[in-house]
Amino acid sequence: MLKLSRFLPSRWRVARNEQARNFLLRKATKIKDTFWLSAFSSQHGISTSGPDLVANAGNFSGRRFAQYTIFKGKAALSVSPKLPSFCIMDSGSSRVDRKGGVMLTFWPAVGQRKYDWQKKQVFALSPTEVGSLISLGPDESCEFLHDPSMKSSLEGQVKKSLSVTPLGNSSGYFLNLNVVNTVQKTNERFSLPVTKAEFAVMRTALSYVLPHIMGWDQVIGPRLPNIPQNTPRQRREVLPDPDFEWGR
Repeated sequence: MLKLSRFLPSRWRVARNEQARNFLLRKATKIKDTFWLSAFSSQHGISTSGPDLVANAGNFSGRRFAQYTIFKGKAALSVSPKLPSFCIMDSGSSRVDRKGGVMLTFWPAVGQRKYDWQKKQVFALSPTEVGSLISLGPDESCEFLHDPSMKSSLEGQVKKSLSVTPLGNSSGYFLNLNVVNTVQKTNERFSLPVTKAEFAVMRTALSYVLPHIMGWDQVIGPRLPNIPQNTPRQRREVLPDPDFEWGR
């Protein structure tokens, strides 16, 4: 360590020198150089973290997004949770301001292993509807009817219906989404089979996430409130990758 520092040029003592950082990263490719890199980095204030993580550390919102996606020949389906939002009351306590749910996102297929990511349709499941899917028997079916503009002046303009029917022989279910828009005069249909294994993943994930979309996890074990960022980052939609699934 002392012998090495004696031969180091003075230009290496610049804390934010990019060339020195790249050199150090190359030197740390072997396990025996880890201590050398750690000592040198702490001495000269050089960070070995990835550039994206360092650059965006101040803008990191702490939010994470995950989804379970199923790709089939005529459509793709993505399942993801949406947590509720809370508001502070005059007493200082908080309550659910906007209910959570489970978002089912459908995309139509436009070719072999290709999907139109712009023409998606979303169907939000309430906690009760999530319970219906969890308790669905192998030979049972269910149907949900939604009007996104219910109790408003736009009620009846858009109607969504989601039906889940058994495939037969207890091999899975068939999901059908129908979206009717009377203003645009369109009728979109999405259909895809869900195997027994795929539905088992959905059932397990829905069972786990149910108390979270109800906000019960916040009641039993309160979390620290999210601190608003000074410079809010624009949310970028993460699209599923069908090539990974079809390539298996």
